[in-house]
Amino acid sequence: MTINATLINLYHICKRELWLHANGIRMEHTSDTVAEGKLIGETTYPQRAEKYTEIEIAGSKIDFYDAKNKVVHEIKKSDKTEEAHEWQVKYYIWLLQQNGIEGATGILEYPKLRQTTTVTLTTLDETYLLKASEQIKAIVEGETCPPVINSKICKTCSYYDFCYIND
Repeated sequence: MTINATLINLYHICKRELWLHANGIRMEHTSDTVAEGKLIGETTYPQRAEKYTEIEIAGSKIDFYDAKNKVVHEIKKSDKTEEAHEWQVKYYIWLLQQNGIEGATGILEYPKLRQTTTVTLTTLDETYLLKASEQIKAIVEGETCPPVINSKICKTCSYYDFCYIND
């Protein structure tokens, strides 16, 4: 099984969504929230596609990578799950490092909030990512879907109807 940045992100948000997504049950195409996030990512910095590179590395796609300055740019709609966003960017940096690109950093950008956050990777983060990857594999390979988490973020999740169909 290949761990990717999406799974790292979901690991920090909801283990149930992680399991469903990794096991081929996808609901993102039905979500207005996901569509809005994609639109923000595609239209906020139109000149970026000319300036930066999109790269795919070990099953993860980095939309905007500044190879000259070794900076991963990640655009997000909201900072509601900022910790998950930070781990996603740290994972990108870790992948770059695993492939011989040392000294990379990241910038999380929230255009609607006019806010940016610099992201770096420490040796403790690397250890954590290894452990998280093992736990993700265990969750995904589990025979049963993890339980509903009943969090306030559930209401805007693309899996909301799936999770709460019996309520």
